[in-house]
Amino acid sequence: MPANTLLTAIRAHLKLHPTHTVVIEPIQSGASGRTILRLRPDGHPTFIGLHYTNERPDNALFLPIAHFLKDAGLNVPAVLYDNRARNLALVEDLGGDDLLSLKDAPWAEREPYYRSVFQQLEKLMYLKVPKDLELMPPFTEDSYLWEQNYFIDHFVEEHLGLNGNSLREDPQLASLRKRLGAVQRGLVHRDLQSQNILLHDGQAWLIDFQGMRLGHQEYDLASLLYDPYMDHSEEDIERLLALWEEVADERPIDALLRDCAAQRLMQALGAFANIVHNYHNDWYKQHIPTAVRTLRRLTTDSPLESPLAESLGKAALA
Repeated sequence: MPANTLLTAIRAHLKLHPTHTVVIEPIQSGASGRTILRLRPDGHPTFIGLHYTNERPDNALFLPIAHFLKDAGLNVPAVLYDNRARNLALVEDLGGDDLLSLKDAPWAEREPYYRSVFQQLEKLMYLKVPKDLELMPPFTEDSYLWEQNYFIDHFVEEHLGLNGNSLREDPQLASLRKRLGAVQRGLVHRDLQSQNILLHDGQAWLIDFQGMRLGHQEYDLASLLYDPYMDHSEEDIERLLALWEEVADERPIDALLRDCAAQRLMQALGAFANIVHNYHNDWYKQHIPTAVRTLRRLTTDSPLESPLAESLGKAALA
């Protein structure tokens, strides 16, 4: 079992007696093929234990990417013990507070952490990737097609019970993925949302970056600004854009940001529906209405409004 394997690893790492007390606190064990535990050995600092399977190809990429990002000066947890032969690691425990925990906090309390996130994102954009560092394949027209089909398979058909054939053949969705897939400019986190940003020592720290790849920086920006978990107001989105402009000395191109946001929200809805129906985790169900409402708002009076109207209209009435 993963827990027993991680217990053995931490006892070996700290040279503890086999009977030394280590308290285990589950953090994640789910759809990604990863088990994540907080390990509390008596008399020692806490650790995060990670055990992964090869169920998903990105799982094995977390550790080498973590070393790369740490060496590059980004805020990521340090890898303290790395045993890739057994698919496990012990990493620095940064605590349990994430950006989502500040959802209802005033802007003045949230602003320093978003500034820190944006500083990390700006650094990420200009990092040179070593030739021997394996990443997930870059975002291309085909990978955006995969995300759209994920949305159609799980949200449109499985969750809503609609026929998704017309969406699979829709020229506007094809145009969207063609536009987005034309260029891969720099590194993107790929899942830069509030639960993957920890708050530690007054700064933001990135986790769950195993899906990192080349793509549009605006995809990460859209993931933050239109995060269904946070449900930002229009006022907050404008504050975030102004803050990004202050950090990066430029605003994103509006049309590109909207394209990335629409694509990202479709992917998120596919993920929510998949986890609810196939992994039986109903926590994600509460965030579907926010994602639907945001996607409707972003696509109103755009070429995507018509093809998405039936699905988003039915979802809004659910």
